[in-house]
Amino acid sequence: MHWVRRSRRSLWVIERLTGGVPRKRERTPEFRAVHALRAGVEATLSQGVRGFGLRRARYVGLAKTRLQHVAIAAAMNLVRIGDWLAGVPIAPTRRSHFGQLVGLAGAT
Repeated sequence: MHWVRRSRRSLWVIERLTGGVPRKRERTPEFRAVHALRAGVEATLSQGVRGFGLRRARYVGLAKTRLQHVAIAAAMNLVRIGDWLAGVPIAPTRRSHFGQLVGLAGAT
């Protein structure tokens, strides 16, 4: 990595030095498979943090904190089973406003 210092900001110049190799690697099927797996894990963690308070431990000590995490995981599974039985669809991936505009422009 190479960085250029300008006043108080630092500018990282990676793409120019690597010739775009990281971007080419992102287009491979192997990378997409690993990224899809990671995206699923990140979505589960996000659901736990946003909906079940996974970020805060109510107790002091590793054993009690572990028990809390196991209880939260069980609660998340029960909520997911309940949604599945009720026929609630899984929320689609959100798109930015610009992405929505681009999709609309491509449809016409």
